[in-house]
Amino acid sequence: QVQLVESGGGLVQAGDSLRLSCAASARTFTRYIMGWFRQAPGKEREFGGGINWSGATTYYGDSVKGRFTISRDNAEKRVYLQMNSLNPEDTAVYYCAAQTIRDMPFRSEPTSFDYWGQGTEVTVSS
Repeated sequence: QVQLVESGGGLVQAGDSLRLSCAASARTFTRYIMGWFRQAPGKEREFGGGINWSGATTYYGDSVKGRFTISRDNAEKRVYLQMNSLNPEDTAVYYCAAQTIRDMPFRSEPTSFDYWGQGTEVTVSS
């Protein structure tokens, strides 16, 4: 069982940066690919970024590529999402998620992730 707790959300202005953090309770944190998703009101949950167990490989959704950076600290059992050049379309609840490593290629669908945090809200004003 893995518990995930996000933090770092808030209200910012367009063009600002924000860093989200997710603390994991996993006994063996490196058993999991970690990811960030977001969900805006009335929209489906959208993949933001993913990172493999070592941090050497990252994946990004098209809408955030080049602006967001995912990273992880295995010693601290944390995963981060650095968000730059924020715009109002980035307004959403952001969720941290963990995907048990299996012998198959990475998949970014929400259903491929096994554990979820409660989310942290990010609001970007114009």
